[in-house]
Amino acid sequence: MPALRRLEVPGAGPEDVVVAADGRVIAGLADGTLVAVHPADGAVEEIGHTGGRPLGLHANPDGSLLICDAERGLLRLDKPGGQFEVLVSEVDGVPLNFASNVFADGDTVYFSESTRHWKLGEYMGDMLEHSETGRLLRRNPDGSVEPLVDGLKFANGIVLAPDRSCVLVAETGGYSITRYWLSGPKAGTHDYFTQNLPAFPDNMGLGSDGLIWVALVSPRNPLLDTLLPLPGVLRRLVWAIPEALQPKPARTVWVQAFDFDGTLVHDLQREGTDYAMVTGVAEQGGTIFLGSLTESAIAVTRVP
Repeated sequence: MPALRRLEVPGAGPEDVVVAADGRVIAGLADGTLVAVHPADGAVEEIGHTGGRPLGLHANPDGSLLICDAERGLLRLDKPGGQFEVLVSEVDGVPLNFASNVFADGDTVYFSESTRHWKLGEYMGDMLEHSETGRLLRRNPDGSVEPLVDGLKFANGIVLAPDRSCVLVAETGGYSITRYWLSGPKAGTHDYFTQNLPAFPDNMGLGSDGLIWVALVSPRNPLLDTLLPLPGVLRRLVWAIPEALQPKPARTVWVQAFDFDGTLVHDLQREGTDYAMVTGVAEQGGTIFLGSLTESAIAVTRVP
């Protein structure tokens, strides 16, 4: 991976990144602020505040923005500096616990709920428990919401195939990407798009190159791999040990890109940088933008 350039933002945790129609890079920060950053000069504009914790984003062609807020649910910002609308805060009368990522096709919106057992600040608890309570959901144009896939291992990033044949959802806790078929003979069923990834997949983005870009937040952890076959009660015991002794993400920058046949096209990694815990990725015209749960900047690099 080529060297990184930092675009500083006024706060921590630009967890996801998307490129808006005007070319600016949008991210949501830990304090709820949404920012738009000009990639050329780093100029930053605050475009809204969700009142919660914005995670996954989707920039619509009309300038509106969809936001998965871990605390408030699925939101829509009509324009930079405009009004927020809560699109989904509950499903079947039960509040969304951890809205994570979103991808829209017109008025149809696909979004993920990572887990129904743990909150954002306790995400490692779900990694250890392996609760398999993540979901892929769809909000239809009439406002109704339907679960498409349940039982996911920490559901995360989402990408819709350009031909609308399927929608992909990353399973962070399963080192895999699940595919839900929307059309064809397999419509209404799901299978694995890819499995046994070398790291934890987080947010995903559909690049201008037509590839599926996947942020890999950290390499697989030997302790977690050892724990996964054990009963849940034993895995949960690890959550009780002091935080300093719990598994920690490795400091690396890592993204991969796949075509829709599942072929790995790019495997880009960079060690020893001042940027780490990459949770978001967006590719536009050969430029790669990266987001992080912990950094106070968006990182920029290029496809080699």
